[in-house]
Amino acid sequence: MASGNDGGNNKLQLYSYWRSSCSWRVRIALNLKGIDYEYKAVNLLKGEQNSPEFRKLNPLGYVPALVDGDFILSDSFAILMYLEEKYPQHPLLPSDLKTKAINFEAANIVSSSIQPLQNLVVLNYIDEKFGPDEKLPWVKHFLGKGFAALEMLLKDYAGKYATGDEVYLADCFLAPQIDTGFTRFNLDKSEFPILARLHEAYCELPAFQKAMPPNQPDTPSS
Repeated sequence: MASGNDGGNNKLQLYSYWRSSCSWRVRIALNLKGIDYEYKAVNLLKGEQNSPEFRKLNPLGYVPALVDGDFILSDSFAILMYLEEKYPQHPLLPSDLKTKAINFEAANIVSSSIQPLQNLVVLNYIDEKFGPDEKLPWVKHFLGKGFAALEMLLKDYAGKYATGDEVYLADCFLAPQIDTGFTRFNLDKSEFPILARLHEAYCELPAFQKAMPPNQPDTPSS
């Protein structure tokens, strides 16, 4: 595992992979809150997530993992809630109860009903059991179903961003997922106008730009 930059011992450490959407959502939150951190690259294609060293951080062998001194968290949702409690600047959750609940719902649709069905472990399993030609139809089916649900959920709440004109938790989850759907798996943007509009808005925000896969220390040069 390679380190992105050599920070001081007091910095948070984020174990990340450049294209992991779960790591990506944490990078967005760290950037929004202005938290300096040390990037620790985990090359999933080389299997570094299965090393004994990394399994001590996350027994499941997934990224991200956040290390804060002697404290370790290895679930992106838990990490964002931890950051929200410890670093109150730029709140990720609105004060309004109903808007907060919608943020949780949108984030959970991404984290439980979309992303797990398109991650590397699942796609490798589909490839092994059913052949490589089955991977893309699988992904597009579940992406389309999830995106359609998000369109319905957000139609009464979306403003400039997912739940109004401020960036919140839902946006941290949506930005990587929408980008992955549109740019990596070529979903038709015209079928999801709200998500397409949000995608354009996210691409204009420095905290989101900095978190994008091409701008990570472990991004391949070609």
